[in-house]
Amino acid sequence: MVPGMTDNFAALLERGRTGDKRAVARLISHIEQGGEMARSVLTQLWPHTGRARIFGITGPPGAGKSTLTNALTKCWRAKGLRVGIIAVDPTSPFTGGAILGDRVRVGDFTLETGGFIRSMGTRGQLGGLSPATAGAVHALDACGYDLILLETVGVGQSEVAVMEIADLVLVLNVPGLGDDVQAIKAGILEIGDLFAVNKADRPGADRTANELRAMLELGEEEKRPLPVLLVSASQGTGVTELCEELERQYLLLDGNGELARRRALRLRSELLTLVREGIEQRLLRPLLDSPMFAQSLERFQSRTESPYRWAEKFVTQISGGGPGYELHKSRSCRYRGQGSGGFGEVV
Repeated sequence: MVPGMTDNFAALLERGRTGDKRAVARLISHIEQGGEMARSVLTQLWPHTGRARIFGITGPPGAGKSTLTNALTKCWRAKGLRVGIIAVDPTSPFTGGAILGDRVRVGDFTLETGGFIRSMGTRGQLGGLSPATAGAVHALDACGYDLILLETVGVGQSEVAVMEIADLVLVLNVPGLGDDVQAIKAGILEIGDLFAVNKADRPGADRTANELRAMLELGEEEKRPLPVLLVSASQGTGVTELCEELERQYLLLDGNGELARRRALRLRSELLTLVREGIEQRLLRPLLDSPMFAQSLERFQSRTESPYRWAEKFVTQISGGGPGYELHKSRSCRYRGQGSGGFGEVV
């Protein structure tokens, strides 16, 4: 627990639930800091989560994801729903910066009391999302937002992490991106619960929709048919129908037990991530900074020792299968024994 955080957190959560955007932003900022601060906030948020519907929106760059997100949000705000948006932008591998320009295209939405948008950079993480995306979703959920939209960076062949966080995924496509094999190459057929062809006012939109339907029919026979809709976000055409179809698909997933199964898998995945991060911070980082590890690297480079065998021995010891391993309450790691295959000591 972070000293002095409990009282501040209670006030922030209460303000966030009444629509205070600054309070919501502060909670997410604490989560983005990571470490003990993030764990403290998320631990106290957890009892208040699990109520929001989480929809993912993904597609290739230039498909109009931000424009469609804005149009869908207006549809749900007209129904009185509180809507939160997490928009993820790519981070430059050279400068580490991100433009975070999605809020420009969703500018009018940010002025509403019942709406909130947070832009995040991927910070080098693959999958199309930011490392703090899941925590930000929990914050919006706990603050009482009815519906949370996750807008990913433009998908490639690996940007499919949205399916691990969202209850339902909308895959967006546009005419003129290339032959029909492109959809398969990007892996979008596997992650989508429904599909929309945006910019339907352009030539070739009907052809793109038909190609998607044909490819979806080649999938597993036992799967339910996945809808493909035509929409023009900039013109407002088909947005209401898409909004209603998203709600219908969500109810179908809830009714057949698939939603519960996905949320259980999501919880399992998040737990494994937390454990993996904890192991890295408390065991691996001290090891990598130790003189012993530097000596081992020298042996690897001279080919006098195999890194594969070394790694196997290390994993065996930290899993309790080897002699001499102790994990102290001080969170330091000590390894008894020296020699060409020994691990020395890590403090």
